[in-house]
Amino acid sequence: RVKMNAEEILVRAVELRKNFCLYFDELECDALCKDKTLHRVLRNVNSQLLVVRPDLNVAAFEDVTDQEMQSGKGMHFSIHCYNTTTTTPSAGSPVAFSVQVGDKSYYMCCERECGEMIVRFKEGEVPKKIPGESNIIFFKKTFTSCCSKAFKFEYSMEQGMFLAFEEEGCLRKLILKKMSKDEVDETMKMSL
Repeated sequence: RVKMNAEEILVRAVELRKNFCLYFDELECDALCKDKTLHRVLRNVNSQLLVVRPDLNVAAFEDVTDQEMQSGKGMHFSIHCYNTTTTTPSAGSPVAFSVQVGDKSYYMCCERECGEMIVRFKEGEVPKKIPGESNIIFFKKTFTSCCSKAFKFEYSMEQGMFLAFEEEGCLRKLILKKMSKDEVDETMKMSL
């Protein structure tokens, strides 16, 4: 099967009528449609919560008090689950992340900057339907077969790139990290 982009129209023969004319029906291009939304916090292997600070353009895992968690500023995520027109169970479940900070909503995306992939949070909403590839989609997979309550998130546009954290001074900053599919790395282990 050849992967088609949104500009191409796929067709299939549906009927051969008595005048021997072949009639066609349009097929749907690969697309993602929002199915449901989960509301969760994301924890790393150290039980720290992911906190987004758009004013500082940073997302990092932090120790959070119960009082800070109740205020919830930048740490209560909406995980938008998508259905896909193509089924690839091994790829994982397509998801997108958004977070509310004050009265604004921010979505997670990845961008290339100076030859490096960077995780960003941009103001706006995630779309209900995505016609093709998107820099906001990650594939949610179980972390290991024996650890079904923890997950890893692979960037949809670059195979082998996973959400992870990296120590930067006193911060455990959210990054994309290149890993082989069989490699187990605790920095990309996340609980919901």
